Amino acid sequence: MIGMGVVKGMLVTLREFVGTYPWGRGMLRMLRIRPGSGLFTIEYPDVKQEHAERFRYFPFLVYDGTPDNLRCVACKICEQECPPKCIYIEPARDAEGRPVKAHGRTLPARFDIDTSICMSCRICVDVCPFDAIEMDNQYEIAAGDREQELLFDKEKLLRSAEYFEQIKPSEAAVVNQRLSAKAKKPA
Repeated sequence: MIGMGVVKGMLVTLREFVGTYPWGRGMLRMLRIRPGSGLFTIEYPDVKQEHAERFRYFPFLVYDGTPDNLRCVACKICEQECPPKCIYIEPARDAEGRPVKAHGRTLPARFDIDTSICMSCRICVDVCPFDAIEMDNQYEIAAGDREQELLFDKEKLLRSAEYFEQIKPSEAAVVNQRLSAKAKKPA
């Protein structure tokens, strides 16, 4: 029958609404209808919402030990695969135009992400072969000037590998296992 999905959805909404009141929960028990979970609203900003480990907001760059030991090698794969084209990478070059290397890796001179157009799709994380970019769960980002304050440069994007392990322990364990397997391979 046409429209039954809408009717069922409205009944769920009515059950949740009635279940927010003590008399409503009693009435639902009398009718032998299992009450829902009740109130969904939290008192933000006094109470912070707890997110799952897989929650994602904006990307950040991971470094090992010190910020000059960045995992990113400026390969530009994430820049090319980004659907809204919000990532801009410029490799560091010396006076003769050759790539600048540190810790055996090419360094990015610029790594910018325009968070005002980032759609948090995680494609940049999935395509990075060096596990250099990950998704943060910091969601309280506000700015008065969209042009400058929401354009994150390399220094604003840097986070340590320890920070990544702290906010996403199971995902970091998988990444660390993959990186240690790569390090054990003979050159």
